[in-house]
This record gives sequence, C-alpha cells and structure tokens, in this order.
Amino acid sequence: MKILLDFLPVIVFFVVYKITGDIILATGILIPATLAQMAYTWLKTHRIEKMQLVTLVLVILLGGATIMFKDKTFIQWKPTIVNWLFGIACLGSHFIGGKTLIQRLMESSIELGQQTWRQLNIGWILFFSLTGIVNLLVAYGFSEEVWVNFKLFGILGMTLIFILGQGIYISRHLPPQNKPE
Repeated sequence: MKILLDFLPVIVFFVVYKITGDIILATGILIPATLAQMAYTWLKTHRIEKMQLVTLVLVILLGGATIMFKDKTFIQWKPTIVNWLFGIACLGSHFIGGKTLIQRLMESSIELGQQTWRQLNIGWILFFSLTGIVNLLVAYGFSEEVWVNFKLFGILGMTLIFILGQGIYISRHLPPQNKPE
C-alpha cells in the first residue's frame, strides 16, 4: 500500500500527460499532487520520512524549473537525481555509523545478521544507481511519451521486481525462529 501511495503523484502525472500530451501541464499537476500526498501522509502518520521530503523538494525545484523554462529536461532528470541521492545515502551509511541505512529502516521488522544487512545495502546502492542510469538512457534515447510510460511502468516494475528479489534474499537469511512456516 505504501508503494502505491508513493507512486500516486507519478500516476497523476501519467494520467494528465496521457489526456493532454503536455508534459509541462502534467508537471504543473505533479507538484500539488506530491504536496497532497505529503499532507495525507502527515495527517495519517504524523511524520514524513526523509526520503519523501527529498523527493518533495526535488519535485518542487525541478518541476518548477520545468514549468518556468518550459523544458522537460529538468523533470526527466528528477528520477535519476532522487535515485542517485538515495544510493549515495546508502553508500555513506556503509561507512558512517554502525548500521547501514537499510538496516535502520528495516530492523524493527526483521532480524538479520550484520553481513546480510550490509549485502542488502549494497543491493540497494546498485539498484538506485542502475535505476538512475536507465532513466537517463530512456529520457535521452527515446521519445517523450516512451519516457513518461517508463517513469510510471518501468520504474515501478523495476522497483517491484527488486523488492521481490530482496524479499526472497531476506527469507533465505532469516534466523530459524523468524522463518515463515
């Protein structure tokens, strides 16, 4: 459900683009949709995650630049910048502090060994790096419409497949008392 909520502004962006064919207008709708998503999250949980806040700031800055300069390049770079920032945060946590970012985010839900947490973190670093690169390849190598489709279906699909793979990896490394029967 959280992934769906996280992708809701992108879905709104996609629908507006498909109806109008106007990436500037779709970006103009993306900004308040992202703000509404944050407001809903705040009202429901009384907290906003740092990753959500980074995404919001980049949507406002790069979306605003897209509208101001009427140049789709800014919004096309947003997924890459977001993914690379998350990758850098995961990489930094590998060397700073006693726990990786992924461990800090997930350890209240599952118990894993330190080496497994580090390997999961490396997986996320690689995923975020690859997603950013693929976004740029699609943005510069294909039409605007293909990129809009990729922004929703490609990135969402990559994310779901990666999370499924992570789930399988985690299930193989759970302590015996935590393994599902």
